[in-house]
Amino acid sequence: MNIFMIGTQRSGSNLLRLMLNELPRIAAPHPPHILQRLMPLMPNYGDLEKRENFKQLIEDVCRLIEFNPVPWEGVTLSRRDILRCCRRRTLMGVYEAVYDAMAQAWEARSWCCKSLANIAYLPQIESHFRSPRYIYLYRDGRDVAVSFRKAVVGEKHFYHIAREWAATQQLALGMRERIGPSRFFSISYESLTSEPELSMRLLCKFLGARFNSAMLEFYKSDEARRAAESSELWGNVVKPIMTDNTRKFLRDASEEDIRIFESVAGDVLGALGYDRLYASRGAGTSFTEADIHRFDEENLRLKEEVLDRTDAADLKRRDRQAALVQEIRERGQMAPPCMRAIA
Repeated sequence: MNIFMIGTQRSGSNLLRLMLNELPRIAAPHPPHILQRLMPLMPNYGDLEKRENFKQLIEDVCRLIEFNPVPWEGVTLSRRDILRCCRRRTLMGVYEAVYDAMAQAWEARSWCCKSLANIAYLPQIESHFRSPRYIYLYRDGRDVAVSFRKAVVGEKHFYHIAREWAATQQLALGMRERIGPSRFFSISYESLTSEPELSMRLLCKFLGARFNSAMLEFYKSDEARRAAESSELWGNVVKPIMTDNTRKFLRDASEEDIRIFESVAGDVLGALGYDRLYASRGAGTSFTEADIHRFDEENLRLKEEVLDRTDAADLKRRDRQAALVQEIRERGQMAPPCMRAIA
């Protein structure tokens, strides 16, 4: 079984993947974000029916995984074996093969990819995999925005975060309508943290798995420790579930921030069952060009502040993957046009 977690970052996905990873038959590693990083660069590989081009793609996917901030413990990626196991000469084929190799190394029958951005590649996923399952994890967008403010990743101004958050939730809700409950499971961060056992029992039923009480003690696992040691972003995963980690925006966001978020994404908040404090139902966005210019400048300033105070070792671990992506991008720019055609 192939399981894809979708949604927006800073919504509890690391918590959920560590809980899932405690199920003996499901492997849920930290994601190297294969589709998000490499799908836009596929024109650089040329015709994948050419063996040398496809082997280069396999090499790059394997290196991306090997440069992951949280290593896939105990997994050795043999390029020859990956080539042999690919059902199709596509990025999706390599993606499937490396995750299958990881699951085999971890002695699991199924795997879960926690790369939330996979929601942007639904057509490719649906076309390649046989009856994939989706876990849609969502959280009050205003709390998501508060969390992004402190994180090394993502946008920082509530205007920009609200736009991205709303667009992602709309994609997920549309996807839920098309796919239906047999392959699509929705869970909120608020229910996950307030009723973790009930939430996990319902999720296990959806996955056809037996609930394991170890899911509630995820924070004791070696995988949780490795994640926490890799980045401040995931420091909380070595602690029990924080049951009071909701509606933080009431304390940590200004009234202006909340108004901006609700003006941009209020309808989506309502669709997910979250109340609005300031922007009434149906209130549209009414920002001037000067407002948006001010938001853009503040967004850049906040990003720089976060980078300045981020641990250097954390940045170095992330830079390895970023450098590989840049290498692939430059490699494509130097190739002749015929080699940059999409297969």
